[in-house]
Amino acid sequence: MPISLKCDRAVFKKGEQREFLFKAKVLLNRSWKELSLILGLSERTITDWKAENSTIPLSAVTLLCEEAGINPPNFQTKNRFWYTKIGGKLGGAAVLKKYGRIGGDPNLRKEKWKIWWEKEGKFRDFKILRPFTFNKPKKSAKFAEFIGIMLGDGGMSKNQICITLHHTDDYEFAKYVIMLENNLFGIVPSLYHDPKYSVNNIVISRSGLVKYLNSLGLPIGNKIKQNIDMPEWIKKNPKFSVACLRGLVDTDGCIFTHKYKVNNKNYAYKKLSFTSYSRPLRCTVYKLLKKLGLKPLISQNKDVRLESQYDLRRYFQLIGSNNPKHLNKYFKKI
Repeated sequence: MPISLKCDRAVFKKGEQREFLFKAKVLLNRSWKELSLILGLSERTITDWKAENSTIPLSAVTLLCEEAGINPPNFQTKNRFWYTKIGGKLGGAAVLKKYGRIGGDPNLRKEKWKIWWEKEGKFRDFKILRPFTFNKPKKSAKFAEFIGIMLGDGGMSKNQICITLHHTDDYEFAKYVIMLENNLFGIVPSLYHDPKYSVNNIVISRSGLVKYLNSLGLPIGNKIKQNIDMPEWIKKNPKFSVACLRGLVDTDGCIFTHKYKVNNKNYAYKKLSFTSYSRPLRCTVYKLLKKLGLKPLISQNKDVRLESQYDLRRYFQLIGSNNPKHLNKYFKKI
């Protein structure tokens, strides 16, 4: 049965591969042609091995040792492609020495390209350079809600928008956000799970969309350093303001239970808290809740809270929520 050439190689020290082959030939008392028939290879291959122009497959060494009744000699076992990297470098160096740099001077080529680009290239309509398309939604309550979600748990770089939500607590809400973005922009966002931080990142890569949202008041980069606030076009419209507030609280808000004890009697009440480190945004949320007839409180200079049961009930009547996590906590009995 012919030996396989698709296996690891036996790499001998210089001269020892030739010595091994001659020793096997003498002990087997065979000609080189007969030896090639035993191995199932051409005589030319055996000749290359004798000249040490190529390495011997490990299977061939094993077979010759068994047939000749000798112990395997000392050699290194290497992958059959072990010489590819070395040979590639040597071959490249040889071509460079013989023919010089193919393609000419790279610096000159770069300068020529710049001249072509400024004169002609940048005016051509290359399909690969066209920005990806997206729908530009009109100003609406749904769009304002999306802006609120972005002001809460979203962020923008020069080429991407990203909304980061907890991978289990906000899993159902993430589905809503994906549907909302698809309806607004005609794009199905990508969802990336980050196990290190237990979050899902909802991402859309469109530089044109980033520019469009930036023109409507969403900042690129660090939101807090830029003192984010609701865009003016949202503040001026009552319906838009309510929708944007809903998006903000659905992301940066929470429903919690305040428990305390007075005169050995236990009390427990649900309350709402919205947290932001942007003072302008906190003030806007506070004023908007006041305008809606509620009685918000500022807590610890970063929270806007609704503490009365009446205000909490009115909040869900007037503003509502699209985050199942908030709805479940609100309707769950204490």
